[in-house]
Amino acid sequence: MVSFLRAGTGASQTKETMSDNEIVQEFLAESYEDLDRLDRELVGLEKDPRDKNALGSVFRTIHTIKGTCGFLGFGKLEKVAHIGENLLTLLREGQLLLNREITTALLSMVDAIRQMLAEIQASGSDGDEEYLGLMETLTRLYKSGAAGRGATGAAKPEESAKAENGSAAPAKEPSAPPQKAESAFTEKKIEKEESGGAPAMEKSTAGDGAKHRPVAGKIGGVLVERGVVQADKIALALEAQEKGDKRKIGEILVALGFAKQEEINAAVQVLEARAKEVAPETIRVGVNLLDNLMTLVGELVLARNQLLQFSNEFENAGLQGVSQRMNLIATELQEQVMKTRMQPIGNIWSQFPRTVRDVAVSCGKEVRIEMEGKETELDKTIIEAIKDPLTHLARNSVDHGIELPEERVKAGKERTGRLILRAFHEGGQVNIEISDDGAGLNRERIRQKAIEGGLTTVEQASRMSDREMYNMIFLPGFSTAQKVTNVSGRGVGMDVVKTNVEKIGGTGDVHSKAGQGTTVRIKIPLTLAIIPALVVTCAKERFAIPQVNLTELVRADSGVTNRRIEMVHGAPVYRLRGRLLPLVYLGQELRLAGRVEQGNDQDGGVNIVVLQAGERQFGLVVDEINDTQEIVVKPLRKQLKQIKTFAGASIMGDGKIALILDVMGVAQRSGVISEVRDRALAEKAAELGEKKLETQTFLLFAGPDDARMALPIGTLDRLEELPASQVEESGTQWVAQYRGRILPLIHLGYAMEERRSSRRRPKPGDAENGSGYQVLVCHHEGSRVGIIVERILDIVEDAAEVKYPASRPVVLYSAVISGRVTELVDIPAILQGAGMKGSERIDHAEVTN
Repeated sequence: MVSFLRAGTGASQTKETMSDNEIVQEFLAESYEDLDRLDRELVGLEKDPRDKNALGSVFRTIHTIKGTCGFLGFGKLEKVAHIGENLLTLLREGQLLLNREITTALLSMVDAIRQMLAEIQASGSDGDEEYLGLMETLTRLYKSGAAGRGATGAAKPEESAKAENGSAAPAKEPSAPPQKAESAFTEKKIEKEESGGAPAMEKSTAGDGAKHRPVAGKIGGVLVERGVVQADKIALALEAQEKGDKRKIGEILVALGFAKQEEINAAVQVLEARAKEVAPETIRVGVNLLDNLMTLVGELVLARNQLLQFSNEFENAGLQGVSQRMNLIATELQEQVMKTRMQPIGNIWSQFPRTVRDVAVSCGKEVRIEMEGKETELDKTIIEAIKDPLTHLARNSVDHGIELPEERVKAGKERTGRLILRAFHEGGQVNIEISDDGAGLNRERIRQKAIEGGLTTVEQASRMSDREMYNMIFLPGFSTAQKVTNVSGRGVGMDVVKTNVEKIGGTGDVHSKAGQGTTVRIKIPLTLAIIPALVVTCAKERFAIPQVNLTELVRADSGVTNRRIEMVHGAPVYRLRGRLLPLVYLGQELRLAGRVEQGNDQDGGVNIVVLQAGERQFGLVVDEINDTQEIVVKPLRKQLKQIKTFAGASIMGDGKIALILDVMGVAQRSGVISEVRDRALAEKAAELGEKKLETQTFLLFAGPDDARMALPIGTLDRLEELPASQVEESGTQWVAQYRGRILPLIHLGYAMEERRSSRRRPKPGDAENGSGYQVLVCHHEGSRVGIIVERILDIVEDAAEVKYPASRPVVLYSAVISGRVTELVDIPAILQGAGMKGSERIDHAEVTN
């Protein structure tokens, strides 16, 4: 039971009834929601101060909070809300026009109310702070408006004087009966029932006079809407109730001759119909209950996995049928329960307009915020984890990225900068982008700061790409700010952003263009409770690797192991398609007894799992690669939490435990991510690049008439198999809807010389058996195009030293690759031969991804 101090009574009283406790909890829950909405509405009103609907909504919210806290005895909260309500009354009546100073004062009032609500939730009282400075500011603003109100005759002089005399220390309203205050508390619900969230009438503030007394009660609002009675008639009925009349509003109106009984009955029927239409579709459920439910579903998934494995060992049709049915039910239940934990990212974005506005005001800037994909959903745990990083990125964009209005005008931009938040699902992950149209990152300043701080050397910096240089802002202690402000400049924010994102299995990346702006892209998993994972075996022990960190799987046969695996400064690396991939032997790192020496299996080959750890890739050498499956993440006990190598544990189908590897922790433990290793790899890569017979990586594929053809892997984005139904014709051009865009397609056989033969020009539906097309998605000079080939063969590395002139168009030359004569295709010639005048334009950042 919670104890609450009844302010203004002169004594401490303890609430001992469950109903009062429930009222307080409901009051807190709804007030927090209302305050979040107030932030958005006040920021919006600053741009459109004459929006009467928004002003009315803000006024009603503050009035409801004031009335309820008065009933509950929270005097300080009531006093602050009352002064703010007086100021809002003048704004609503048009006696004052909202400006930046008034908006700032009202937002400060919202912050004060939020702080007092937190005190009530923690201790049962509204705190010790008096908020004298805030009340003085609100009073001053009210007096200035009230003085003008009296001069214009909008209110009686005595009312204005009364308001001014009481503004410094507002007299407490007469305490209302409990049922009256509870009615004020439920006002918002009544209003929604009456008009779907836009109340027809409002309740009065004590002392406002009959002129401002709105129509209270459900029946009164309907009667006014239907034109049966005027609002002042309802006010008279209300006054009769306040003087002790026990009759209902409708009965009083009939007795006074303002309405007929049949009109009252009709209004009652309207109310009943509305109540059915707006019946609540949601209920509040405690977070602990959802967590417990998710835990039980996790146990059910484990039992499901065990049942499936058990049923597969026995050829029993009945058992297998039951297990499959169990699998379907458990999977569907898992999806539904996980949906209960999913929340739209707009829940945290809704606070950003206020944050951006405050930072912009403090920096003297003008910023407009835009949001795309607010409905994108994430697990509540993820939402909570990314709230602070996203807030910091938004503040950083306003403070560092967007220029002052005068500078923007000189640069030919609009005075008001743009901050764009974008979220979307892709590849089983959520992508979040925070973009601004500011000055962009200064590469030279970043380079100088990094060298001065000892974060890199001059030689290393000279070899860095723009992307690598820009991502240095995530390093600890790094900052390019000219001065330290209360917003940023200390060099700790971006490091914390990256650390928090990586804790939940996410990654961060920065793209910037000088004079055009900066974009920070974050990729995070949908949920952390149940995740897809790759199961591997090392020294007869099983481990799970989160699939979000998995890049590819490589099998190095015994014939190429010695040739591909080299030692650089005592550390093993693998030559993968022209680049050096650091290797980590899992058995050695975990010191597992009885491991297969050097990760080699019985055939002498090596199994390499290529993983992504932040901005680095490395290969994890294991004994066996088993399969991918959904696993339930179980937290480690406190004795094991300090071991960074493991992120958790899971129970497999056979009932045994498998530890979940923390990819970043493994990389740090093995020294893969270290300055010495990076420098050694860079030197080795430079050495290899100086060799005369430099090898290249080629994609081999079958061209027309089964010709053996190749394409340098550097011009290739992706390999795709598009269904025949996805390929369409636009005029004479083949196209496909690809990753949210239109991708031009070229049929290689038609683009080459054979297209001038007598055979019929192919149609999109001519794919064999309608199965689809093998497509090479390539890029060339900022354009992306899909080349349809007969069959994809292999990816190989070779020097291609022996060359021979081309024997037909769209071929650069012929070369000996992997011991066979192969034709190298010429993409520009293919584009020209196919009669394409252009293809989809893409930026460099997309190509590198």
